[in-house]
Amino acid sequence: MHVAARDTTASDDYNVRAARSQRVARVGIIAAIYAALTLATMLLLGGLSWGPLQFRISEAVCVLALFTADAIPGLALGCAIANIANIALAGLGTLGLLDVVFGTFATVLGALFTWRFRSRPVLAVAGPVLSNALIVSAYLPILLKGLGFYTIPLTSINLDNSYALMYLFGFITTGLGEAAVMYALGLPLARALAQTPLFKTMGQEERDA
Repeated sequence: MHVAARDTTASDDYNVRAARSQRVARVGIIAAIYAALTLATMLLLGGLSWGPLQFRISEAVCVLALFTADAIPGLALGCAIANIANIALAGLGTLGLLDVVFGTFATVLGALFTWRFRSRPVLAVAGPVLSNALIVSAYLPILLKGLGFYTIPLTSINLDNSYALMYLFGFITTGLGEAAVMYALGLPLARALAQTPLFKTMGQEERDA
């Protein structure tokens, strides 16, 4: 009787440790994917990956939060790593820490929203769109004022002298860029992943947890 109880306890402990290790590995993999894709986008697109008008292709992997809560810390870690690297790539100096802190915060909020509304994917992927449009647009003027990022395309109208106009410009352009990535790339990616055995199993594990 006691031997059986000890065996059961040992088995339960093993399963808990295995599940914890699996989650840690999943977080690390998601972080690595997001960071690698972001850095590749930065190198290929330059300012279009981090300016007010941005198409950060790596944001498409935010749809992983539709399948697992582990995507929340994974995406946050990947975002922080990529934004730290961008300080060196873009020469932002200590001001770049704003992007590390608040960009990561925006990613966390977006991923939380996506996970919360995962049963409604079209609504869920609006989370990163809203969080980036609201938060990223608030600090980019501090980083990019005077560098030409706030000149309205195809015109000579410069908004650098008005924080409110820079924020509004960034809110619109960042939101549109994020929406394009999430809905044109992210949703099709999510639908494709949902048909694979790995993500079907992952979704079932989250429902059973």
